[in-house]
Amino acid sequence: MYRPTPPPPGARHLKVAAALGVLAVLAMALTAVEWRPLRTLDTDVATGLHSSALDHPGLTRTARVLTDWVWDPWTFRLLLAVVVVGLLWRGERLLALWMAGTALVGSGIQQGLKAALGRERPKWREPVDSAEYAAMPSGHALTAALVCVLLLWLLRTRGTPPAGIWWPAVALACVSVIGVAFTRVWLGVHWLTDTLVGVALGTAIGLAAAAGWTTLGPGAREAAQREPQGQG
Repeated sequence: MYRPTPPPPGARHLKVAAALGVLAVLAMALTAVEWRPLRTLDTDVATGLHSSALDHPGLTRTARVLTDWVWDPWTFRLLLAVVVVGLLWRGERLLALWMAGTALVGSGIQQGLKAALGRERPKWREPVDSAEYAAMPSGHALTAALVCVLLLWLLRTRGTPPAGIWWPAVALACVSVIGVAFTRVWLGVHWLTDTLVGVALGTAIGLAAAAGWTTLGPGAREAAQREPQGQG
């Protein structure tokens, strides 16, 4: 019986990245024109969670610790920097630069979109936290998604990881990304769509980087990794 050949991983990554990118652009466009159903959803979710944050100060303090330290963008960047240094130490220079460059591209896209959209953050009579710059996309959510995708992809490049390592890593990444998105809305510094767009863009950028790495081919990657030969 004929069985179609499955597409290579790079092609699958690129398709998912493109789909997430389209959804993010659509959400940003609908937000920019203030589409009423989306605006109502944002308002209802933000109002409900802000009320809960005021009613549960203990949970709110925990959320602030998580968002300011455990899931802060600089925490994820530091984690990625440690991995990049480790790759450099192992002599995998191109892969290290590829991952660091992807993170820089993600930061650039995030800041560019914030400046272009200029969306205001929620305003409250009794705020429980504060944040700077424009709201969309959420930098916390974008950075968390991007770094988690890159680290999971790197784990895959080492070969097929054991289920006892792979699935806990996937679960930790999902909890982190969802937790980041939730705490930002809970603390009243983002609308729901800010975090959803951030997660979609971060995931898309990470998957696009994985697809791009695959298109280099093993020969090109090995040539770029090779130590330069001395003259004798």
